[in-house]
Amino acid sequence: MDAIERDVRRFITENFILNGEVIDGAGSLTRNGVLDSMGVLELIMFIEERFGVKVPDEDTVPENLDSVDLIVRYVRVRLGEARV
Repeated sequence: MDAIERDVRRFITENFILNGEVIDGAGSLTRNGVLDSMGVLELIMFIEERFGVKVPDEDTVPENLDSVDLIVRYVRVRLGEARV
């Protein structure tokens, strides 16, 4: 687990109700009831503050933010560490 994934997992674990569940990297955070619309906004604020990247409105889609794996990939792309 790299630093980005560790920080994302820590943020989710500390800020959202998981009911004792372990976060599966590929599991949908919205379908599993971890994130709702307010949670997505909190997640975006966290990403912007922690990683120093701007998340434009058009990027706030499930394809970027609905699982730990997708969030990590999105942050890496925004940081220029990976390609889509």
